[in-house]
Amino acid sequence: MSNRRRALVLFDETAGHPFLRSLPPHVRKGEQTRPVRRGKWRFGQSDLRDFLMAYCACFLAVMAFIS
Repeated sequence: MSNRRRALVLFDETAGHPFLRSLPPHVRKGEQTRPVRRGKWRFGQSDLRDFLMAYCACFLAVMAFIS
């Protein structure tokens, strides 16, 4: 046996920072796994209903504590 100790290399040594070395190659290169949709937001009827229910519930709770 040799007296030299070898470290197990589980990362790419070409990356400069130790954190960058620990990342997988596809993350380090900045590749996206899925396309990003750009455009206007779309709200459905259920989104509007949920917002109004939360707004009314908060409004009633505040009014109950004020009076």
